[in-house]
Amino acid sequence: MDRTETLPTTPADPGPPPTATRPDEPPPPTRHSPAWTRPALATLLLATAVLYIWGLGASGWANSFYAAAVQAGSVSAKAFLYGSSDAANSITVDKTPASLWLMALSVRLFGLNSWAMLVPQALCGVASVGVLYATVKRWYGPVAGLIAGAVLAVTPVATLMFRFNNPDALLVLLLVAAAYATVRAVETASTRWIVLVGVLVGFGFLTKMLQAFLVVPVFAGVYLLAAPTGLWRRVRQLLLAGLAVVVSAGWWVAIVELVPASARPYIGGSQGNSILELTLGYNGLGRITGDEVGSVGGAGPRMGGGGGGPFSGQTGPLRMFDGEIGGQVSWLLPAALILLVAGLVLAGRAARTDRTRAGLLLWGGWLLVTGLIFSFMSGIFHAYYTVALAPAVGALVGIGVTLLWRRRRPLPAADDAAMAGSRGQRWRRLAATVTLAGTLAVTVWWAWVLLGRSPDWYPWLRVVVLVAGLLGAVLLLLVTRLPRRFVPVVLGLGVAAALAGPAAYAIQTAATPHTGSIPSAGPSVAGGFGRGGFPGGRPAGGQFPDGGQNDGGRDAGGRDGGQMPGFPGGGQMPGSPGGGQMPGSPGGAQMPGFPGGGQMPGFPGGGQGREAGGGMGGLLDAREPSAALRELLERDSESYTWVAATIGSNNASGYQLATGEPVMPIGGFNGSDPSPTLAQFQRYVADKKIHYFVGGGGFRANGGSSASQEISTWVQETFTAQTVDGVTVYDLSTGGDAS
Repeated sequence: MDRTETLPTTPADPGPPPTATRPDEPPPPTRHSPAWTRPALATLLLATAVLYIWGLGASGWANSFYAAAVQAGSVSAKAFLYGSSDAANSITVDKTPASLWLMALSVRLFGLNSWAMLVPQALCGVASVGVLYATVKRWYGPVAGLIAGAVLAVTPVATLMFRFNNPDALLVLLLVAAAYATVRAVETASTRWIVLVGVLVGFGFLTKMLQAFLVVPVFAGVYLLAAPTGLWRRVRQLLLAGLAVVVSAGWWVAIVELVPASARPYIGGSQGNSILELTLGYNGLGRITGDEVGSVGGAGPRMGGGGGGPFSGQTGPLRMFDGEIGGQVSWLLPAALILLVAGLVLAGRAARTDRTRAGLLLWGGWLLVTGLIFSFMSGIFHAYYTVALAPAVGALVGIGVTLLWRRRRPLPAADDAAMAGSRGQRWRRLAATVTLAGTLAVTVWWAWVLLGRSPDWYPWLRVVVLVAGLLGAVLLLLVTRLPRRFVPVVLGLGVAAALAGPAAYAIQTAATPHTGSIPSAGPSVAGGFGRGGFPGGRPAGGQFPDGGQNDGGRDAGGRDGGQMPGFPGGGQMPGSPGGGQMPGSPGGAQMPGFPGGGQMPGFPGGGQGREAGGGMGGLLDAREPSAALRELLERDSESYTWVAATIGSNNASGYQLATGEPVMPIGGFNGSDPSPTLAQFQRYVADKKIHYFVGGGGFRANGGSSASQEISTWVQETFTAQTVDGVTVYDLSTGGDAS
């Protein structure tokens, strides 16, 4: 008697069309799901909510660059619409503002605090898990959906970004929802659903610009291939979906382009005050080629190896597996690739409309297109971008495991009689079994490698994962010979071993506060950026290879401080009062004055630039002003449009969040945008619109405007400096008496 056990399935499992007869296919869809489905889904969503919301307030403002824009949008309708960095609307953030809208509305309702800002992000994560479950379940059954949702939930970079205030959280939700709409459209060749795909992708553009379009060729190709209608109707429907993209994204672009520049804020990240330039250049092709004028990245070697620049890392086909990226997202990436190939082999020469193949192409195309672009882009690239891969990895694992397990089950009795002694059928079932066991073995081996990159972090875990996983793989090979009651134990052992590594990293990520502009998930690793984003990774509180002290990437409050990776070739930092040298980079990079700046570890010979408060002095994280400085900035605040101006958005954000008053970020994020020009700044000062100029902040390494340097020099030459708790401040209301 064949003791082969099947995963829980019922005729209620959604699946391919009723005409499908292959044994690996799920049964046709019906209206009802098994009784255990809802409790299982509720448990998954509740566990995800706990993981994403637990201790959320510990990260404070998280990325202060976006937090300041949220604060501005919560008090100014104009700042809300444009995504301005300050409520006086001097300049926008360097992204489209949709993700800010959710957080600003929450802050408007509940007040400015960490929870009001970050809970909407966490809820986007819970919703993403739920929508992914619904999408995969629809064609492959509830077990596949639960596996997919669980993989997404415990992917470390997903835990990081759904607890953070970057745009990626909303982007992932919109793209997963677009995948669901694509599935619904393919089922019945529905015009309504394929147009909804276009709307969701359009709002994805309003969230993070061109990254949302990476999946468009995949969604369009799957619909064109598999929708059950004529070719020209499919083409017309896709054209309507394209129009929906243009309308849903274009209305905001049209407003920005048509409103006179004098009546709106400057478009941050552009050199010509143009949203089209920002879209196609700094946030578009520049990210691919590395030619990002005004950015801190750009093509060129990074410290310690070749690649795409100091904020880019090493490019190449294995980039998603390297020390910087591997622990973020790649835990089940090998499994996803193996199962994608196996699933396509199972689909074989199915009909054009076959849903098994269509779903594999949908998620496989998402993974491969996005993953390859991430692997070879030479511009600024951060590890947290890879959260966009997590839904596809989860879906492919859920689909592949379910399909292979079903392939193992015996055929119905009539077919058994017809195919008695069929060696080909037995070999196919054996191949499915071996593939499942081999995939589990590869997964736990890769977890062994990834956990080994943090050798001092629970070293026993990698041994447990490897042993349990290999044991599970062997038992999978022998499962037909085991009593039926042991089959769930074998399956549970395999799932636990596969998810233990990423789940442990995810829990560590949730338990660790994160701030700054380049956060990363999990413990510090060898060969990666670690918690604060410094190349080469470093154990908390340990030593750099050259003997420099390392604080583990945390500021005085115990939070992650954004670190400044190596800048071979040096980079010019705009002049700030008291600017100091940063030795150790070829050519010596200039650094503006960091009041109280200490040593900057990790550069040969050490370098000036790190404040006691952590972070890169306003480049990658905000400064927290002292009580005395905050009191000074708040003095007579109602008499000025901006209580202060300073170079760089992150530098400005700390003062703005502390006072609740607009602070002008000169030059935008990097201090390299021509906003304002020296003439404009002088006019603001003459009109008594700016009270103080605060020294420090900014970086210019790849061209861009020198306006911030000119402004800083003019202020130093024209006004009298004063020092408040180590910070250099100029009172611009004195009329320019520098005596």
